[in-house]
Amino acid sequence: MKERETSILYLFLGLYSLMVSWYYNHSIILLIIHYIFWPIYLIYELLIGHLAHGMWKTIPLSYFK
Repeated sequence: MKERETSILYLFLGLYSLMVSWYYNHSIILLIIHYIFWPIYLIYELLIGHLAHGMWKTIPLSYFK
């Protein structure tokens, strides 16, 4: 059961990285690259500050408005 919970979290974080990538870049090629290397991409986005000041929750909400 624990393995399944981990894989679901892994899937959701991968989809979240796609949302962040599309929000800032609007490029299919970068979307594919960022999905392949999504853990590194999310850490990079955190370090440069793109997910600061509430953007971490504003980005997913922008897709559902």
